[in-house]
Amino acid sequence: MSSDLPDRQALVTHARDSIARGSKSFAMASKLFDPVIRERAWLLYAWCRKCDDIADGQDHGGTLRGVQDGQARLSTIRVLTDQALRGEATGDPAFDGFGVVMRECAIPHRYAHDLIEGFALDAREWRPRTQDDMLQYCYHVAGAVGCMMAVLMGVDPDDDATLDRACDLGLAFQLANIARDISEDEAADRCYLPQLWLAEMDIPPGEHMKPWARPQLAVLGRRLADMAAAYEDSARHGTGALPPRAAWAVLAAAGIYGDIAREVGRRGEQAWDHRVITPKSDKLRWVVRAGRQVIGRARRWPADAARADHLWTRPQG
Repeated sequence: MSSDLPDRQALVTHARDSIARGSKSFAMASKLFDPVIRERAWLLYAWCRKCDDIADGQDHGGTLRGVQDGQARLSTIRVLTDQALRGEATGDPAFDGFGVVMRECAIPHRYAHDLIEGFALDAREWRPRTQDDMLQYCYHVAGAVGCMMAVLMGVDPDDDATLDRACDLGLAFQLANIARDISEDEAADRCYLPQLWLAEMDIPPGEHMKPWARPQLAVLGRRLADMAAAYEDSARHGTGALPPRAAWAVLAAAGIYGDIAREVGRRGEQAWDHRVITPKSDKLRWVVRAGRQVIGRARRWPADAARADHLWTRPQG
């Protein structure tokens, strides 16, 4: 392991600033963790955010414009991630902090590689043909992060049942993202709606944001919102395996982010006129509500409840 790695506290400070800039929703939820898990969550978030920014040419998110050198950017992500996993200094605090948290929590490296495969799909301008294709993409860019977060919070890496529930929460978050960002993605020449869904609605490729297609697009927006709700509900059955404060943070994040999908479904044809957000007052209400849900969560959402057969299941091993 390289002795040139920055001081851990400096890496934590960088990560804290990164989540504050990049996601107000996750930043608020992260404050509910105990200090040790909170710092580790920040370190993991900072790496995810930096990879996303490298891939899309952004700075802590913002308008998605697309890039012309996607493969070169993907190579940078791979090289720096592999260096961090080997314990070598990368010169980038987001990657250095990532290496620290991966070692501290013994998070399986395959989840990091699975996430990078999501960036690889975008780099080659991939489009989902089927619903399962879309959900596979959701796993790569968010479900794998859910698994990493679960291990970070103390879940055994071999506890596949709980990791499936953690993956479900990542899928719920990404389905909400897809629903909310249809217009922004189209402006960057991306589309994560399955081609078969568009064909079902009689919408030709590339025409889904045309004014005449809004009624059909609203149907698909509600479908995404309903799917997100199903995965969100499934994910709650994994919270009994978490320490109370970790469960509090997860339940709050589930509600806060779930409201994005619910609002897209509620707005119908107007869902893409203005970016959907969860107001701060609603976030605070979810923090209070989640605190109440922590008590008795294992009875309300038993871990041994059968996971719905229609839900997509992450790859194992």
